[in-house]
Amino acid sequence: MSPLAPQPLSPLDGRYQAAVTGLGEHLSEAGLNRARIHVEVEWLIALTDRGFAGSSALSDADKAGLRAIVTDFDEQSIAELGELEAVTRHDVKAVEYFVRARLSELGLDHVAELTHFACTSEDINNLSYALTVRDAVRGVWRPKFDEVIDRLTRLAREYRAVPMLSRTHGQPATPTTMGKELAVFAYRLSRIAKQIDANDYLGKFSGATGTFAAHVVADPDASWTTISQEFVESLGLMWNPLTTQIESHDWQAELYSKVSHANRVLHNLATDIWTYISLGYFRQIPQAGATGSSTMPHKINPIRFENAEANLELSSAVLDSLAATLVTSRLQRDLTDSSAQRNIGVGFGHSLLALDNILRGLGEIDLAPEVLAADLDGNWEVLGEAIQTVIRAEVVAGRSTISDPYALLKELTRGKRVNGEGLAAFVETLEIGDEAKARLLALTPGSYIGLADELLDRL
Repeated sequence: MSPLAPQPLSPLDGRYQAAVTGLGEHLSEAGLNRARIHVEVEWLIALTDRGFAGSSALSDADKAGLRAIVTDFDEQSIAELGELEAVTRHDVKAVEYFVRARLSELGLDHVAELTHFACTSEDINNLSYALTVRDAVRGVWRPKFDEVIDRLTRLAREYRAVPMLSRTHGQPATPTTMGKELAVFAYRLSRIAKQIDANDYLGKFSGATGTFAAHVVADPDASWTTISQEFVESLGLMWNPLTTQIESHDWQAELYSKVSHANRVLHNLATDIWTYISLGYFRQIPQAGATGSSTMPHKINPIRFENAEANLELSSAVLDSLAATLVTSRLQRDLTDSSAQRNIGVGFGHSLLALDNILRGLGEIDLAPEVLAADLDGNWEVLGEAIQTVIRAEVVAGRSTISDPYALLKELTRGKRVNGEGLAAFVETLEIGDEAKARLLALTPGSYIGLADELLDRL
């Protein structure tokens, strides 16, 4: 036997647990069971409020006692549920028995048969998953996502006018500003954030095959669709009127696809920042006590962004799998979704860990404007685009007869290094108007940034 005590299998529950602990409040087995108890309690209260089957509305004190079962849910409750499930071999049935035991303690045995009344397990489960996922996204994941967007926005505005050589296809290209490039990511992520916020969280509450069959037999005169809709909406969810035994999970597929999309944009951000660091555009700020390499003392490695890349890939792999799996259920019900949904926290956990690393990484870098300036000064040939475009305009205006301006600049600059003096000498020879020539002679790689600065006002 190994001398090791049982160990966490996932690094999210071990090495990185501190960074993702907020998700455990919602997307753990305990969080799910607490939500199940919440749904069971609220359904019982809803039935007694309606006086169903001759029951009387519970007193405020009784309702408070029932709701305290949820708010007081603790380690002892988890252990008791575990013992119940060991006997029932059914997680939701264990929850029902747990609630019944609390009813007895509260002196409410007379309404015990309204616990889990006319419910299939999926009536409880689908609402519980919707509640836990909603609360995890809104209360934990989205705030961290917003922190990254806010940090990017602040950096974009700070560096809005700092010119930078672009590198389309990895090659020197028309200059931009560091601020504008960071703003592109902030804008992309902000759009996705709005889409995530607009995502629906659906719930069903209609029995074993979505037909209210048991409900109608129990009380043919009750307006069960209305009761169901009001109950689902009272939980802050959107009612789904047409389902099989399960809620169809389309809202989950939509949400996970959007979060996965956000992951991929964040992955792009991480690889770009990593590349800017490798180019020397960003300096990494040494962290007290940190070691970059076990053998090379000078190293400060961009580990925050590398860690983020890996975790974003893992997150998207899980979320993409969930989005693909959850939309299919054979006929009126199969159990493929049951195990799959227990990994929702894994998908969000890796994404949250990546967000934490990106946020930390962005706080541990500092722009090196002198490196950006030197890079620009070493690539005057990027002004070839500006020169040939001005010549074209001059030809159209009747102030030049130069034929094929593009070919002329291609001959001068393609695959060649051209310095400022050489480019100025070339411009002086051009048959163009004096105003256009003066504009080109005043142009430098560092000033050839178009409206990059102004575009930040769109962020």
